[in-house]
Amino acid sequence: MKTQMSADDSKKLVQQAMGVFIGTQSRTGNINRLTGKMPKIEQAASSIANQSSTTMPIVQTMDLGKGKGEEVKFNFVNPMGGIPIMGSEMAEGRGEGVSLSEDKLRVNQARFPIDLGSVMDEIRSPVDIHRLGKPLLQRAMDEYEDQLSIVHMAGARGFHNNLEWRIPIASDARFNKVVTNRVKAPTKNRHFVVDNGTVTRLVNNAGELDITSGDVVSMGVIDSLTAYLDQLVSPPPPVEFDTDQAAKDSPFRVLLCSPATYNIFSADPNFRTYQANALARARYAKDHPLFANPEAALWRNTLLVKMPNKPIRFYAGDDIKYCDAFDTEVESSCKVPASFTDKFAVDRNILLGGQALAKAYAKSRHSGWPYFWKEAPSDFDDKLELMIGSILGASKIRFAVNVGDDRIEYTDHGATVLDAVVPIIGARQ
Repeated sequence: MKTQMSADDSKKLVQQAMGVFIGTQSRTGNINRLTGKMPKIEQAASSIANQSSTTMPIVQTMDLGKGKGEEVKFNFVNPMGGIPIMGSEMAEGRGEGVSLSEDKLRVNQARFPIDLGSVMDEIRSPVDIHRLGKPLLQRAMDEYEDQLSIVHMAGARGFHNNLEWRIPIASDARFNKVVTNRVKAPTKNRHFVVDNGTVTRLVNNAGELDITSGDVVSMGVIDSLTAYLDQLVSPPPPVEFDTDQAAKDSPFRVLLCSPATYNIFSADPNFRTYQANALARARYAKDHPLFANPEAALWRNTLLVKMPNKPIRFYAGDDIKYCDAFDTEVESSCKVPASFTDKFAVDRNILLGGQALAKAYAKSRHSGWPYFWKEAPSDFDDKLELMIGSILGASKIRFAVNVGDDRIEYTDHGATVLDAVVPIIGARQ
């Protein structure tokens, strides 16, 4: 009778793949909390689109699989204008046309292998290398997926770089392979810069970003940004949790702050009150962990949360890409002021509404799930390599929106960026 499963046993493989995918979907962390949950595993086969909630900033789909290609398309219904036809005036033939915008993304396979060594390495090691392998690989894949989401929503990788980054900087030859889909610089109507306690659109001043070392964030800056967005024809939609009973009466957006920006906010004398506001609001959302997180803070209709400790950061002399006009995706660039040297940097913060990012998964032939494990023994089973893999892709949701009078504005649907100055503490990384 067979009492053990081999390293490549298909049942073991599927069980491990289900475990890692479910673990990834349920992990803690603000990026995962910004994502609508996939249909329950037992419902997935009967779900038409296998798609998560479209009222959350990150929307997931699992439509892709064998024979279905590597691309997902999604559509946006442009806002409809028009003035009512009154009385007995003829209405027939005078209807407003419905126009759609389309965007798409591709998926690709990402894999992290680890060498577990030989039998003698295992004997000599003071720790159980085998047991350490899976948690290390799981963490690497989780970090890759979270960082991929942040980079796409931010519209830039930035230049902060250390061992924790799973995505190389844009000048690295591997960058386009690792991110798969184009990282799109923010559209003109979704790109703001702190300016003397308020916000302004990005200004290129003779090749340098028009910003000073005093242009840091404050609650007044958030007020200014909110007021600006509320006047737009097609502002970012609010975020709605499935469990939020106050979603319609008290809509909100989420500001994903860099750690340095968050620390500036936390120095506000009223910050404890803002944290209490978030906890109070959590009661209406059945204590959703994004609200109930002790570090979350609520100021009016903006929920402040901290992004993972890997900022999208630009140092003195680094290029910042932007769109110079509303009706084009053509990207220009300007540099962070050289005067910032090693004292100041520009951090990118992301204000998120519904449907900011699309994320797609495909099913691996190894397991039938988007995540999979593989063990590769060699040299008569003396040596062993372990690998975690995934098949996924992400892309910021952008549409060409008709804002009236046949004017088209390229619009990042649910993602708005706010560039602000932060002090550099310690050595540049």
